[in-house]
Amino acid sequence: MTTAIHTRPISERIDWLMELSRKHSASFCSPDNYLSRQRYLAEHDTLIIAMKCMDGRIHLPYATQTPLGVIHPFRNLGGIFELGWPYLGDLLADTVQEAVKQGRRALVIITYHFSRGHRERGCAGFDCDTNEARAHAFRIRDQLETLFGRDHQTVYPLVCGFETDEDALILHGRHEHTLDLAHAPLDSIDTVDAEIAALCPDMPAPVQRDLLPLVQGNIRHIHKIRQSDRELDIEHREWVICLGRGFDFLHAPNLALIIGPYSPDLSHPIRQAAGIIQNNMDSGRIPDDGFLLLSSAPYTEPGPQKARAVLKSDFLGNFAAGVIEEAFPQLASKMIRRSAILHWPERRLEVRRP
Repeated sequence: MTTAIHTRPISERIDWLMELSRKHSASFCSPDNYLSRQRYLAEHDTLIIAMKCMDGRIHLPYATQTPLGVIHPFRNLGGIFELGWPYLGDLLADTVQEAVKQGRRALVIITYHFSRGHRERGCAGFDCDTNEARAHAFRIRDQLETLFGRDHQTVYPLVCGFETDEDALILHGRHEHTLDLAHAPLDSIDTVDAEIAALCPDMPAPVQRDLLPLVQGNIRHIHKIRQSDRELDIEHREWVICLGRGFDFLHAPNLALIIGPYSPDLSHPIRQAAGIIQNNMDSGRIPDDGFLLLSSAPYTEPGPQKARAVLKSDFLGNFAAGVIEEAFPQLASKMIRRSAILHWPERRLEVRRP
């Protein structure tokens, strides 16, 4: 279904996307899923944060078979972050502090991605240079240790590679040791906890316990992928640029390029995303009849908070449209804009035309 949608006219693709968001909200709010998610969080109370690339292939809940709403994503071009950015630093610190007040620990997964099959399928944010992408992930880890401490007993930063051909995670532990889940046999699921403990001996036992389901889920996912045809899914086929927060419903790979509102210079990742969309059209991977620019801001309460979310989303959409019009005027003529706000408790997307 995901592959077929890329070939449809843009109006049908947008209708499909809006229906996807409605189904996601309905599923998220269903009694079964709500209770399952609450039970999971009660059993695994570590706050899991993922810092990752805007590339639509990097979808950790999908690759780890984790319930939606458990992993808190921070996205930007190439997974490039700087904790000195005022908004990002404050939001990350507030998120961790709220968890600590509840007596919870935090696991921050810092990702970089690459392709074993073809270098060109690597991270566009680093010109497909895996070494540089990996080095940047470790620089983020160093910043997290500066911010939250180096004993790792409350906040544990974990660098993970993400191999996009098979959605395989590579965990980086102490002394440059790694655990490449692409090489983990399916029958190792019951013993992989010992490998995690050996890889990260300073990781608190409760965090190891809560990382284990992600590792086990990724091993199962890799073996499932190997039984399917991934050739059409591993290439860039994105036709949506998302700017802001509140895009958890986009759980299909190679659909959207998601840019968080964190960098003081949002124009750079917007230009990069527009360039990828243009290249997708030029190469014939998607039709050239249009693409969607979708901005979003979350809110939890009515009144001023909701009104401010509307202002945020409109600003982000207007800003991105201006950048694209200046940098890619021909592409801009094919741009379809939507502004949205997301009711966070229900993950309900409310979409408006700008």
